[in-house]
Amino acid sequence: MGNGTSIGRVRGLGSAHEGAHHWLVARTTAVGNLILMTWLIVSFVLLPNFSYETVTGWISQPIAAVPMMLLIISVFYHAKLGLQVLIEDYVHEAGLKFGTLTALNLAAFGGGAFALFSIARLALTGAA
Repeated sequence: MGNGTSIGRVRGLGSAHEGAHHWLVARTTAVGNLILMTWLIVSFVLLPNFSYETVTGWISQPIAAVPMMLLIISVFYHAKLGLQVLIEDYVHEAGLKFGTLTALNLAAFGGGAFALFSIARLALTGAA
């Protein structure tokens, strides 16, 4: 192996082993989002009206609250994965990349936690 050519410098280093997993998880969450969003739309269509009482009564049932929580987890994780790829591809300064990825992780975790708490409160108490 020579050090003079581009191929000589990278030969034997192997892949980073990150891209395939990231791609597969993004596709899996996309399929999950598609299935769960279809469930949500069908559930909304089947509701008699969209009054506060009707929707809180519907979401307080475990058959509605659990898929809604799964949808929240899947959507926030999918969004985090997609924005992470954008940041990694287009932010080149190391410090700025670290700060942006940290802010992204905090926003995704915080938003998801707030949404899960809101659904849990509605599901457990039936009121907001």
